[in-house]
Amino acid sequence: MTISAKAVAELRKTTGAGMMDCKKALEESGGDIDGALEYLRKKGQKVAEKRADRDANEGVVAIVTDDNKALVLALSCETDFVAKNESFVELATDIAKTALANGASTADEVSAMTYGDTTVAERLVQETGKIGEKIEVSDCQVIEGDNIATYVHAGSKIGVLVAYKDGGKDGASDFFRSVAMHIAAMKPQILHPSEFDPEFVAKETEALRAQIIAENELNEKENLGKPQKNVPQYASRSQLTPEVLAATEEAIKAELKAEGKPEKIWDKIVPGKLERFIADNTLLDQERCLLSQFFALDDSKTVETAVKEFHPDAEVIAFRRVAVG
Repeated sequence: MTISAKAVAELRKTTGAGMMDCKKALEESGGDIDGALEYLRKKGQKVAEKRADRDANEGVVAIVTDDNKALVLALSCETDFVAKNESFVELATDIAKTALANGASTADEVSAMTYGDTTVAERLVQETGKIGEKIEVSDCQVIEGDNIATYVHAGSKIGVLVAYKDGGKDGASDFFRSVAMHIAAMKPQILHPSEFDPEFVAKETEALRAQIIAENELNEKENLGKPQKNVPQYASRSQLTPEVLAATEEAIKAELKAEGKPEKIWDKIVPGKLERFIADNTLLDQERCLLSQFFALDDSKTVETAVKEFHPDAEVIAFRRVAVG
């Protein structure tokens, strides 16, 4: 039978599928719209099955907010070409809006969520059939708070949410957006060292010590001329108990005494040496804890110090970081 251009156009408007796919679907269904929709659905399933083991390392993030709640979602695909497509970006945003409205907070919950007359997962199968690439909701994070800063990095590959207390000071939205920018760049995993599991810290401490010892040995062997690094005893502030710090201070004083430094100037030297000890023995925190990292916009201070300098009562309550790739 002859398929009219009007029927093809209507099916294309309904599904977003390509013109030739719509024509083929109508031909296969004898011009029946429902049959054509079923044909396209099955075609999408077949394509999705073939591409199930592909890596979806491109895509976009979308952020949506509503009063005291915000959601950041990553919609992943295989190529940057698809990720930059306007309809793909609109789909990511629309799914994010629907997820926030329906209280979904994980990628699995979003995928299972009702979306129009189907589910998000089924809709993405349809999109895979149209586009020919694996498409999936790879991450979804939600945050709540009276104040929320958001940041989407250039290219929409990274999205960050920060819940904060502003301390009642003007300019907080701009300042905490800069904290969100720091999070995008520095990839912290937790807020504070107290969140670390002690067993994990112990293992990371041994690994860090071994790494620095090996680097120092290589430097000496190859005569690279690099300064030797201090081999830390610890890796996290969570290990630096009051007893450890007190013992360290006593060791510093004993060292100064052995060097013949007058006791009257110790109080000018000890704080700096103690600060250096803490810096050398909190490398794990500096890598993974937001508040312990040196602030990307001013690396003379930590994020925690920068927040307190903004206002003593200001505080980062929580953060979420989502990225594609």
